[in-house]
Amino acid sequence: MIRTLQPGQRCEVWIAFITGERELAFATEDILLEAPNWTLDGEALVLNGDGKLWTFDVAGRTISQVPLTGIPGLNNDHVLDPDGEHIFLSANDGHIYRAALRGGHATRITKDDGSFHFLHGVSPDGQELAYVGMEAGDFTQPGRLMTIPASGGASTPISVDGHCDGPEYSPDGGWLYFNAEAFTSQPGHAQLARVRAAGGSSAEQLLASHTVDWFPHLSPDGRLASYIRFPSGTEGHPADLPVDVVFVSTDDWAAPLHTWPVFGGQGTINVNSWSPDSARLAYVAYPIANSNPAKD
Repeated sequence: MIRTLQPGQRCEVWIAFITGERELAFATEDILLEAPNWTLDGEALVLNGDGKLWTFDVAGRTISQVPLTGIPGLNNDHVLDPDGEHIFLSANDGHIYRAALRGGHATRITKDDGSFHFLHGVSPDGQELAYVGMEAGDFTQPGRLMTIPASGGASTPISVDGHCDGPEYSPDGGWLYFNAEAFTSQPGHAQLARVRAAGGSSAEQLLASHTVDWFPHLSPDGRLASYIRFPSGTEGHPADLPVDVVFVSTDDWAAPLHTWPVFGGQGTINVNSWSPDSARLAYVAYPIANSNPAKD
């Protein structure tokens, strides 16, 4: 389903710095943009919006559509190929595709295996993808942690109890970081976790909290991480809530270095939004007229 802005709502793309400062990079009332990635040269952001792919030139503050063919409308799960020239994409037909970042025809990677495939991670060598498999696109069923060769082929399950989402490789490729509901009986109470990318080990909880924590993203140097914090009792990762984008050291997930209140949720940081120099991260807010300014 393609999201659109509500009446009185606008989309804001923010860039936050590890020093705690932040700047509004772009705002629009015309299109709902989601899930920023940084290009490898650090000069642009890649986002989805209106079922399409867009690039935002950070210095020029201009946005342009990436001309893609052979692919249905996009959702907010996309990650850049480590080669810097291609991108892996999830589409609303439940499949994963690969395309050139400059545009052109997209190639489908996943097979018709009865599941929807929600992409979240690519290994540092570009040879493997991590995704969440959802049987027949049934969102009442738990998401399963899966990997697949980036060139296509058979998928491999990674054993994790309960629903999980957002699997993303560590910079050394040894771990998958994700959020899971395996550590509590409270419905929807996602917590941050990691598991060996090769499987064969139990999931490790990174942070025990009363909030609902989603989408852990490690910086390229592995020293820092960000995640999105939903209010206690939230189920899933819905849109249009007061949430926090949290920035931590990977040595101590329980001690936030900076926290940025945001009116958002879905689309804010669904994918890794760290710059290649590990100095900045991007996120998206969706303030609505008369909403609390502190949360915008």
